[in-house]
Parts: sequence; C-alpha cells; structure tokens
Amino acid sequence: MKRLLIGAALSLALAACNDQYASTGRSLAPIPPQTQALMASKGMSKSDPILVRVFKKESELEVWKRTVDGEYAHLKTYPICRWSGQLGPKRREGDRQAPEGFYTITPGQMNPNSSYYLSFDTGFPNAYDRAHGGTGSYLMVHGSCSSRGCYAMTDEGIAEVYALAREAFAGGQRGFQFQAYPFKMTAENLAKFRKDPNIAFWRNLKEGNDVFEITKREAKVAVCGGRYAFNTVGNGCSPDPTLAPALAQKEEQDRQAVADLVAKGTPATRLVYSDGGQHESFRQTSLAAFGGDSGFAILDTRKPRNLGDVSRPEALAQGPQEIPIGEPATASGRATTVLASATTRKPAGRATAEGQATQASPIVVARAEAQPAAQASSSEERPFYERMLGGVFGSGEPAKKPDAASAEGSAGAGSAASPLPPRRTSAAVPAGRTQPAAAPAKPQASTAKPERHVGAPSFVRSAAYVGPAPAGFARN
Repeated sequence: MKRLLIGAALSLALAACNDQYASTGRSLAPIPPQTQALMASKGMSKSDPILVRVFKKESELEVWKRTVDGEYAHLKTYPICRWSGQLGPKRREGDRQAPEGFYTITPGQMNPNSSYYLSFDTGFPNAYDRAHGGTGSYLMVHGSCSSRGCYAMTDEGIAEVYALAREAFAGGQRGFQFQAYPFKMTAENLAKFRKDPNIAFWRNLKEGNDVFEITKREAKVAVCGGRYAFNTVGNGCSPDPTLAPALAQKEEQDRQAVADLVAKGTPATRLVYSDGGQHESFRQTSLAAFGGDSGFAILDTRKPRNLGDVSRPEALAQGPQEIPIGEPATASGRATTVLASATTRKPAGRATAEGQATQASPIVVARAEAQPAAQASSSEERPFYERMLGGVFGSGEPAKKPDAASAEGSAGAGSAASPLPPRRTSAAVPAGRTQPAAAPAKPQASTAKPERHVGAPSFVRSAAYVGPAPAGFARN
C-alpha cells in the first residue's frame, strides 16, 4: 500500500512538471488562421524557432522565425498596449522600469495561469543585471493594458505571441531570445539621444543588435568586464574574428550617419515620460474608456476594444516631453545650447453626450529658453539614474541611498531648469509630518498600489527560482 501511495504521488509530481500548457483552455488556443497563412507565405512553419524583439519608444514587439537556411526572418509586429517607467534599464525593485537587455525565455517561464490572461517571465535579473546590483522579479510580458515594470500586450496580443512560443517549444526549441531595447537603433535615434545619460549602455545593446542585423541569427550573449559581449570565441571574451570586419563596417557607417545628422542640426534631447507609454493605435481606445475627458479627440467612433485594466491613464494622456540637453561651450567661450521642441498636448475636443467630438484645439508647441553654459546646473550633467537613484547604472559605482524626494522612482528626473511632469499626490508629505533634514534617508518600500499578478506558474520559473511561486505577487 505504501509503495502504491508513493508511486501515485510521483506520478502526480511528474504530471505537474510536464503538463505546463493544460491548465487553461486559453493557453491551448491555436495560432490564428491569418498568421498561419502569413507564415506559409514566408516559408515558415509553426514549429520553427522564434526570436522576440521589443522597442519601448516605438511601443512595438516583433516576432521573428527561423527559416530553412538557419536565419531569422521577420514574421509580425505587435503593438504594445502599456509599458511603465522611462527609457533606460531596470535597476531596482519598485522603480517601475521595464527591463532592457538580452534574456532567454524557457518553457518554465511560460505562465498559462496568469491573472493577466497569459504571460511569460522575461527572466530579469540576468547575469548582466546581477553584476550591476539589479533587483526585481516577475517582470512579465502579459495581457491586459496595465504595467508595473511589464510589457502589457492586451489579451488578444499575448494570446497570439504565447501560441507562437508554445508551438516553437513543441517543435524542439529549448529557449528563445528576448531582446529589449529603448528604441530602434537607427541613426536618427542615436543622434537624438547621443547625450542621454544611458547612451553608453544603449551603445552596448547596439552591439548585439548589429550582430543580429548582420547575421540574422541569434546573438551569443556573455557578460565580460561588466558589459554585454556578443559572439565571443570559446569561453573567453574575445570577439569572433570572422565577424569583426562586418561589424566594424556597420559601426563606421552608423557613426558617419549620426555625425551627418548632428552636422545638420539634429538636437541632443532626452525623453521624459510621466510613466511609460503605449502604441498610438491604443491611445484613443484607452483614453475613451475614461469618459473621453483625456484631452484627445475620440477619432474612432466604433465600439472600442476591451483593453482590460489600463494603469495610470493620466500619465498616458500627458505623453512624453522632449527635454533639450545643452551642448558644451565653443572655443570662443560662448555657449551653444541646442533647443528642441517640447510638445505638450492640449485638449483636442471632448466627446459630447451625443457621441460627437467638439472642435479640436491646435497642438501647442512650447520651446525651451536658451540657458547660458555658466548657468547650467551641475546636476544636469550627472547621469539620469545618478540624479534619481544616487548611482550610475553600468558605471561600476555603488548606488547611494535614495532620498525622500526620489522615493517614488516612477517619474523621470531632470535638472531644476528642465520642465517635469507634475508629481502625483501620493508622493506628497502627509499633513502634520515634517520632511527629514539633510541626513540621508533609508530606502523605503514603494507605497504605490501594486499591480498583482495572481496565479503564478507552479513549475520552475527560472534557474534562479525553484519551486512554486506565491498565489499573488507584486514584486517587479
């Protein structure tokens, strides 16, 4: 009898490990016929391996599939409904940042029981993140339109991406590469953000992007000297000599293209979000869900798509601001400050009771005032994450303890001369309390209401986590 009980328990345990996709019907939904037809037209099958690329600024997720020649070809691009935080890497738990970097997604990171319809874990923190003290967990790609450090794709979007991954795993792929970028690595973006405090990190990501664009194959990723290293030889950190000439040629072409754009007057700027963004195709729907009082005309009069929970709609309504970054003084001693337009949206019409929009108001373009170099704040020259968090991501310097003004960590930091989005009322000091003096405050847990991801997978999440995940989790 005892042996029978042990055998039954073992059988149940093995079934729980292997039956990852049978928990809900939604995780077994087939790839839509239109996407299957698209694959067939490109010589792809549903069992071919996949690769996923994400771009924050453009709010897009790309799925690529490996073809018979071993190279990856673009299959489809999906709009991202919501990501939170700013452009730049995730550094610490609670900062609302969605990860940037190179990650591997295994079958054990797929979650068919997500309260956000379906999801998969990005695997943050990876070896690079841990080398720089990165903390956080359960950074997901999931359904709905709510984010606290995640990439939210809507239920319809994640269902299709999930099905593509499921079929690739069923075809024998052991893990697919997930590449997360702040923006597409074009000469225009590199010229525009050339003085952003994160540019050194982003240029490191570009090295992996270049490997993929040249070879159309998954880049081999390592961490050497605190940096990403790609396609190294053997167990060392030396780059593949057969690939070096092509990479050097592409880098030189990109460098020249950036130099030409700068010479033509492309301003150096940074984007500051109130709290992340979303693809423009979702904007009217998500804002209309909050009564149309968003400052944007409701252009689509058809029944809006059900996006589910939309996190911080007021932050989406504000949109990002372009903040100019001043150029250094010339040899003659005169400052050459580059200006960029900081566009602020004005109400473009509110929906009336009859469902018709009022006349749209013109978009107002506010231009920043020129600041002499002598008046530039020294804090403006410090990296974004050093000003916000007291440390330099990727520099190897230890992070300082955040003060009370930076405890929320969800809005972009800037100099005193730079316009910033209004602070949320939750960050104000409660009545009757006094702000601490100049002494550094101890780091405190975020008071923001957590986005809960209930129903975590009961299988192994990653190599860093073994065992069942809690029934509800909010760490990010």
